[in-house]
Amino acid sequence: MLKIENLSVSYGSRSVLANVSLEVNSGEVLALIGPNGAGKSTLVRAASGVVPVEAGAVRTNGDDLLSLPPLQRARFLAVVPQAASLPPAFSVWETVLLGRTPYLNFLGQVSAKDEEISRSALAKVDVLELASRRVGELSGGEQQRVLLARALAQSTPILLLDEPTTNLDLHYQIGFLETVRTLAHADGLAVLIALHDLNLAAHYADRIALLVGGKIKAAGMPRQVLTPELISEAYHLPVRVVQHPFADVPLVLPEK
Repeated sequence: MLKIENLSVSYGSRSVLANVSLEVNSGEVLALIGPNGAGKSTLVRAASGVVPVEAGAVRTNGDDLLSLPPLQRARFLAVVPQAASLPPAFSVWETVLLGRTPYLNFLGQVSAKDEEISRSALAKVDVLELASRRVGELSGGEQQRVLLARALAQSTPILLLDEPTTNLDLHYQIGFLETVRTLAHADGLAVLIALHDLNLAAHYADRIALLVGGKIKAAGMPRQVLTPELISEAYHLPVRVVQHPFADVPLVLPEK
């Protein structure tokens, strides 16, 4: 599992995260929600070691990942960043092979195993037929799937995603999140995903954590977190929560 313990981050004199603790189990998708500026992206970046922390630890199986060298840490967790700009001249195949970097020898040689794992990653996210295409020729949804394939090629038990569906249309949002959920459940991945859309979080996450002002206000099953009281207070907007007409999840609507 991924275990975040009392994580604190400040930018100058401004506290961004204050004693944040979360656990994500293997085979589970935990959606991180909260208003703009709540610290969602900072939490994902801090957990991956990109942003320095003031205090706290990020653990798996007792190991503190933040104390490991970057290449060694990259064998435990992979990141799908927010709206990343991929090198347009790179092919999809070259981009996904970059996920194997933590395992290459000192000469940087790619082995048959590396190629097999990368090919499997492409197939899992349904972009194997795009392997020879240039990244710059792809749509936004296709590029996001390539980023997911690159992360899967790292062969890590933990996957962190920072608002990966931003700027994607509904078709690509749903397809991407269905893929992530299926992979988490089938391959036993611990997935932490920051999301803006509360109803997508309700539908595709096993559990939800609400982050407000750098602090966890609630965590639990979607119906435990997506309540009118918690969401109205966090977003400063009156809402009502009803039963989704087609699924056993809550549906958040603005209050008339």
